[in-house]
Amino acid sequence: MALFPGMTEPVPPDGSPRAPHLPAPSAYVQRLPIGRRIPFPADGIPFWESFPYEAPLEVKVLEAPVLPEPERHGEAGAQDCGCTKDPLRNVIWSDGAWSVRHTGEPPSLPAMVLLGPVAHHDLHDLPGPLAAGLGAMLQRVERAIMSLGGIGRVHVNRWGDGGAHLHYWLIGRPEGMMQLRGTCLPLWDDLLPRVPEDEWRESMRKIAASLAHDGGVSYA
Repeated sequence: MALFPGMTEPVPPDGSPRAPHLPAPSAYVQRLPIGRRIPFPADGIPFWESFPYEAPLEVKVLEAPVLPEPERHGEAGAQDCGCTKDPLRNVIWSDGAWSVRHTGEPPSLPAMVLLGPVAHHDLHDLPGPLAAGLGAMLQRVERAIMSLGGIGRVHVNRWGDGGAHLHYWLIGRPEGMMQLRGTCLPLWDDLLPRVPEDEWRESMRKIAASLAHDGGVSYA
């Protein structure tokens, strides 16, 4: 019998023993209601003022785990990473150790950039000098985004599930738009009108110039 309904890996569908080289789901995952639909909690995110959707909504059925997990982009090393193959793609500023990139097209929010090391590292193997400077770099990029004006707050996010090259998202929330506060800000970026391209490029130029004022080179 499979461990979870509909699960085919790592438990074979015929119920035969799991191959010894495949990892077993953690105790936490084994407690999850795999294959069942989860009800909304009465005070959950869908009832927040900042949640951009209205009822009727349903929670997706929880899928079985995939073990081992598929490799992320760049997991095999720098030779497999777009950031090191094309180090200046979408870069608006760099000092040789860190770079700041845009997303390749205008977002729907006033500012959205990615900060990451130039060399291929994730957070767990970031060399000491870079790790020590990470906080200062986040602060510099936040200040550069705030210098645009009209920014209420800069959100800093790191997920890391898609790419193995460390990158932080820094997203400017428009000042006064209290409905966009908090966790749901990236969802609103999918829904709001796109920023005009000339306005977006000017914002990237200003962010890069603000960063370059304290060192490094603007490429915007």
